[in-house]
Amino acid sequence: MAANSQFSMAVHILTMLATAGDENVKSDYIAGSVNTNPVVIRRILSQLNAAGLVTSQTGAFGGTRLAKPPSEITLCSIYKAVSCGEVFALHAKGPNMDCPVGRGIETVLCDLQKEIEKSVGEKLGQYTLATVIEKVSVAHV
Repeated sequence: MAANSQFSMAVHILTMLATAGDENVKSDYIAGSVNTNPVVIRRILSQLNAAGLVTSQTGAFGGTRLAKPPSEITLCSIYKAVSCGEVFALHAKGPNMDCPVGRGIETVLCDLQKEIEKSVGEKLGQYTLATVIEKVSVAHV
């Protein structure tokens, strides 16, 4: 099963925008760095825009830039902006309620999902985009 890569791409995108300062950055340029199609970048940018993390402008001088300083953008806010659902999915068909396991399994798994999401949110909330930029810069030294 393939993992969803939208979060990692969103962090990559926002890091690029942060290093561009006040310049608008085109999706084609970002796509070259992320090594994906510009359409994929535009979809993620749309989600980030809806979350208030970026602003976009169309036209010849258009592009995208951060809507707030990197120190004010937590990784948790990025994760929430592009989150595609739960950590794991429950079976599409409900379990057999006549089975002793089937009767209780969904409740157990739903509680587990909530605990995992809370833990992920808490951990990602400890880091900002500024932290990522600092670590990326250190990685090149």
